[in-house]
Formats: sequence, C-alpha cells, structure tokens
Amino acid sequence: MGLGMGADGLINIFISLVFITLSWWALQTLRFELFTNDYKGAQTRLLQILASIALGHGVARFFMDYLGWSLMLKQLFS
Repeated sequence: MGLGMGADGLINIFISLVFITLSWWALQTLRFELFTNDYKGAQTRLLQILASIALGHGVARFFMDYLGWSLMLKQLFS
C-alpha cells in the first residue's frame, strides 16, 4: 500500500481481524444444528471458527487487493 512494510503489515492484520470478526458475527445466524448432530459441541464451535477465519481472510484479501490496486491507479496519471 506504500506506507512502509511495518505499517502495511499492521494495517493488514487489523483489516483481517475486522473481517474475521464480521464473518464470525454473520455466521452466528447460520443454523448449524441442521448440519451437525451436536450443535453445542466443541467440534461445531471449531467448525464455526474455521469457517469465519476462511471467509474473513478471503474478504480481507479482496479488500486489501482492491485497496492496493486503487492506490496503483495514481501511477497511471503521473
């Protein structure tokens, strides 16, 4: 993103955590009891955590890529 490697890393971590948290929140509406036998079990909770990490990481990666590409556009006109 052009702020320096340390700042870029910090921003990427923050964005990833925000989107993982949003994914966790959104996945709470999904009725996992339709897919599992033990809704309150540890395996179901782990599945929710892994799904939120996978979804959140994908969305964060898209957002970071889009932000990086949009910042590169200014080089087109310089």
